[in-house]
Amino acid sequence: MASGDDDDPIIEEIDVYLAKSLADKLYLFQYPVRPSTMTYDDVNHLAAKIKPKQQRVELEMAINTMSPNYCRSKGEQIALNVDGTTYDETNTYSVKMMDKQTFSSIQATTNTSRYAAAVFRKGELHVTPLTGILQMRPSFSYLDKADSKTREREAANEGGDSSQDEAEEEAKAITVRFARPESEQARQRRIQSYEFLQKKQAEEPWVHLHYHGVKDSRSEHEKQYLFCQSVDASENSELVKTPKEYLAMLMPPLTEEKVVKPVGPSNVLSMAQLRTLPLGEQVKTLMKNVKVMPFANLMGLLASGTDSSAVLRCIQQVALLVQGNWVVKSDVLYPKNTCSPHSGVPAEVLCRGRDFVMWRFTLERSLMRKEITSIIKLPPEDVKEFLEHVAVPRINRGWEFLLPTDEDFIRKHPDVAHRQNMLWLGIQSKLEKVFNFSKEDFMPKNSPQLDPVHVSGEQRLKMAQERVQEKQSSLQKDLDAKRAGSSVHVKQEPVSDREDEPMDTSSPPSSSSIPNGSVNGYPSATSPSFDHTNGNGGSPANTPSQELQDFVIKTFRKHFVLTLNELKRLFNLHLASMPAGHGVFHSMSDHMLQDAVLSCQCKQIMVPFPTQSTASPDEQKVFGLWETGEEFDKHRRLLFDLFTKNYRVRRNMVQARLAEEFEDVSKADIDRLLKECCSSHAGMWYLKGTIQS
Repeated sequence: MASGDDDDPIIEEIDVYLAKSLADKLYLFQYPVRPSTMTYDDVNHLAAKIKPKQQRVELEMAINTMSPNYCRSKGEQIALNVDGTTYDETNTYSVKMMDKQTFSSIQATTNTSRYAAAVFRKGELHVTPLTGILQMRPSFSYLDKADSKTREREAANEGGDSSQDEAEEEAKAITVRFARPESEQARQRRIQSYEFLQKKQAEEPWVHLHYHGVKDSRSEHEKQYLFCQSVDASENSELVKTPKEYLAMLMPPLTEEKVVKPVGPSNVLSMAQLRTLPLGEQVKTLMKNVKVMPFANLMGLLASGTDSSAVLRCIQQVALLVQGNWVVKSDVLYPKNTCSPHSGVPAEVLCRGRDFVMWRFTLERSLMRKEITSIIKLPPEDVKEFLEHVAVPRINRGWEFLLPTDEDFIRKHPDVAHRQNMLWLGIQSKLEKVFNFSKEDFMPKNSPQLDPVHVSGEQRLKMAQERVQEKQSSLQKDLDAKRAGSSVHVKQEPVSDREDEPMDTSSPPSSSSIPNGSVNGYPSATSPSFDHTNGNGGSPANTPSQELQDFVIKTFRKHFVLTLNELKRLFNLHLASMPAGHGVFHSMSDHMLQDAVLSCQCKQIMVPFPTQSTASPDEQKVFGLWETGEEFDKHRRLLFDLFTKNYRVRRNMVQARLAEEFEDVSKADIDRLLKECCSSHAGMWYLKGTIQS
């Protein structure tokens, strides 16, 4: 010890004092966007305000508009965008020029217990604890104000086009509903949501402050509080300790505490606890924890003797089929009114992005994260979480799906695979509208040929017998026509180009990138095993089945007007909602669906779309309910006739046409007619589904 002291002698002893006068209101401001040599000490501070609980500070500083580095034209343009041309006391820039900027604070750290400001004077070190460390950065809230001004002007211009008739809205009865009592779980989710936190932060009022410069007399006076006001050692008990007390503070004695070991994490259940839950909850809990699982593994985790058909019904409520494996649904992982733990993005946006990732995995084995991020426009942390649920990273191959394709499940349960395929088609149509893409964008142009499918002799014989049954009815019709020897031939123009053209929503444009020409394991329309009948074995492909007619009648009595694109979407949703094993529709072509519509008291309305229309061919095929047996059918037919001359009309045109035909037409009848068959936009009325975005 003696030799150590000689080598490192004490040069000077400094007394340390703890100053408390500013302990609860001393902040350290940092300006990370400028170097330390360029301070704001000489800049004129116009205003200052603070929210003490949140430790939020805003400073308004003047901009030197006479500087040679200041662009006057840009400053005037920004002021014009923000405040407009009229002068108002609430204007951000009173001189019609951007002459000031606002700095907003963010907390550099939430724990400042280890930070203090120190002043050294006359051999004494005076230390004051810091209340907060804030980083001041430029705020661009004026851009938000400019955007809101632009939207207000656009809304005013759009509102000016609406007719006077549209301004007169009929008085409607309002249904009063009382909210149900909020559960504790729902309350916790609401409190943790991003919207709730924003609302709570906005509730704290701003406290306006007066700024004093560095050389101001008030600032010099306040600096004196950085020194300890009393240098008496008895009053600074924090820094006056005996060696034993100081050692105890550094190394507190160990105390025996009774620690109760937790049974397990709150979000984990043991297998014994799991099997006490209902079957649906068991499946949901397992899928939420595992994320992706083959059906055979799921059955192995459940109690022995569990009915597989009951498990199939439950799994389809909480998961979707991807490459023969079950992946938990997005809305199960991200319930409504929640947000991302990484970025605060709402659950609805997260679900759309994750559904896109899962849909892409139904088409191919590997994905590139950069490509996914560029389409769904979500933070990288969220995209990485989506991929980690169902895939693993591979060198130079992106993210590969976690499990191999479960061909065994697809072969054993073709009806489930088909229904899941229909469900994915409905999801695909929604994603195409949200992210503005087409399925062809993701189809590889030059993919290698896959190995041929081996078909047994029994399967070939069965396929040949089915083809004979298909052709038998059409050959019988041709024979009857020849025997009749009729000289009159009625030429029927097909609604679609090909009579057996499959619905473009039920088959991919190319099957080269998918095993055996299938979508999600189910054969596509170009596959040799694709059946162009309604699935009842004996009915020909061009004869609408009773189930299909019932669906069409029910749908049109509800919607009255539908485009072919919307009808196919509703049909796919109808197929997806059918129970397991109820395979009535194995496949359906556009022509078959349109024949069913025309045979159910409906007619096609030849709407004259403008030449520059961006509507697809299926969106330009519009069908309306022609006959219901009601007296109101006449009104509907007159409206359809009006839309064969114009693809959009005004309300007064409809009113005049009905008055001309029926003389006395009530306002309630006109409202009912427009509500049933049309939708309104910018003062004009369009048939449902024909408004161009």
